[in-house]
Amino acid sequence: MTKLRVGLLFGGRSGEHEVSINSARAIALALSAEQNANKYEISPFYIQKDGCWFAGKVAQEILDSGIPHIEDQNQSPWKLPDQVTEVDVWFPILHGPNGEDGTIQGLLTLMQVPFVGSGVLGSALGMDKIAMKMAFEQAGLPQVKYKSLTREQVWSNPCIFPKLCDEIEAALDYPCFVKPANLGSSVGIAKVRSRQELEAALDNAATYDRRIIVEAGVVAREVECAVLGNDQTKASIVGEITFNSDFYDYETKYTAGQANLLIPAPIPDAVSRQIQDMALQAFAAVDAAGLARVDFFFVEATGEVLINEINTFPGFTATSMYPQLWSYSGIPFPELVDQLIQLALERNSGHESNS
Repeated sequence: MTKLRVGLLFGGRSGEHEVSINSARAIALALSAEQNANKYEISPFYIQKDGCWFAGKVAQEILDSGIPHIEDQNQSPWKLPDQVTEVDVWFPILHGPNGEDGTIQGLLTLMQVPFVGSGVLGSALGMDKIAMKMAFEQAGLPQVKYKSLTREQVWSNPCIFPKLCDEIEAALDYPCFVKPANLGSSVGIAKVRSRQELEAALDNAATYDRRIIVEAGVVAREVECAVLGNDQTKASIVGEITFNSDFYDYETKYTAGQANLLIPAPIPDAVSRQIQDMALQAFAAVDAAGLARVDFFFVEATGEVLINEINTFPGFTATSMYPQLWSYSGIPFPELVDQLIQLALERNSGHESNS
């Protein structure tokens, strides 16, 4: 039996570089498990923080050690290793900008080789919080009130900026959340409770992105649901995240012991079913494929479920929420990785859209 060569693509130029390496290590382990070892051969590709690609020994060393390091500074970021021509299917384990925003998906599409996850459109919509919310709104999915704005408005003349803040206060009140539209893992996000904090947060968010979103705060439990499939999708058991920090920021997300995952979430069955149904609707609304984790707010006081966001390539370590949700739903980690590769092949076969 001829093995499929899986191009394990990790690292990347975003702030989630190290998270990507950890996810790649977990997936490599799953591909080496007994049921997968006879089907797949791993070919690692590491993208350095400056955008340069490395394969072979360098990529394998980083995959084995989990420690990123800098190689040749003179290499062009546009020069791809010769080994890319040997790949049968790509597994792009890249988080954040240049990883799950449609850019790498566009490159892989041009290579005409199957890859795991959403295509250009699904990835771009899933990454841009403003476009995502517009797609959810079009699909009739309930969500918190929000206001979108641009860096130009924030850094405009002193007469316009106060009026902008007045409009945000009138529409959303405090507390509210200021977020760059196109950064993952809570980078650049701030919870604000006053005019002074709002002004500072807007200025800070504008340094990260030219598009900014401000969302109304809500007293709610944070619950998540995993989706698997292409056109025929299924939703996992619902999980809940609890934490002691003010909100689920980057440090809370990636510091051991800062957050707890409760699977299954201790919520009514009817609410779980509603969340699963909404997760599938959200997946379709952005034209996602393969996998996604969809995050919700459960407002216990009113019984409302509000969609927060979709993540088209969530963290993928063995302890991350996405694989854990499927593990509790009856799909162990090695089988999950196998299914994702098969979904990529299926989507590329011509039976499904390649958007």
